[in-house]
Amino acid sequence: MTYIEQIVNIAKEHNGMVTATQVTEARIPRRCLTEGVKKNRLFKVDRGVYVLPDIWEDEMLIFQYKYPKGIFSFGTALYLHGLTDRTPLRYTMTFPQGYNISAAQKNGVDAKIVTEQHYPLGVMEMNSPSKNKIKVYDQERTLCDIVRGKNAVDVQVVNAAMKSYIKSREKNIDKLYRYAEKLRVKTKIAQYMEVLL
Repeated sequence: MTYIEQIVNIAKEHNGMVTATQVTEARIPRRCLTEGVKKNRLFKVDRGVYVLPDIWEDEMLIFQYKYPKGIFSFGTALYLHGLTDRTPLRYTMTFPQGYNISAAQKNGVDAKIVTEQHYPLGVMEMNSPSKNKIKVYDQERTLCDIVRGKNAVDVQVVNAAMKSYIKSREKNIDKLYRYAEKLRVKTKIAQYMEVLL
């Protein structure tokens, strides 16, 4: 098996992506990444990050790899959960307090910061539109986020998302209220639920 074939196999084991670090750990010379690109077996998406040709279009997966601490949230999470029909113009990702978000912002990510305490609340894995695993906040956490303070989302989007959530078979009202209490938005969530339930 050639080095390039080994690199392709590593990428297949990792959602079609491979990093220079993984190649080094596998004791494959890094120059083989460049060779893989020249032979159209790989595409370079960022410094040290390569993808297989069929993964090239999955920008969400690429952002997840580039910013592993980022969790898709707000309007992006609404879209992924089918709670809005608005395709996000920019992807929104939430990062823990203390994380340097400047690189993500330079690459067009709408980066939000949250306390370490609230960061893991409601994290789940789901498929991107291209069917690759990404980290996203669940429906309940997303609904709490979109009504919070200065991060609040457009009222029409919130109303539509709440209505879609109420119709959803996957809704968990108890979990929604638990999250709302932890994130200090229980009053706002309760107002929506009283109208819709």
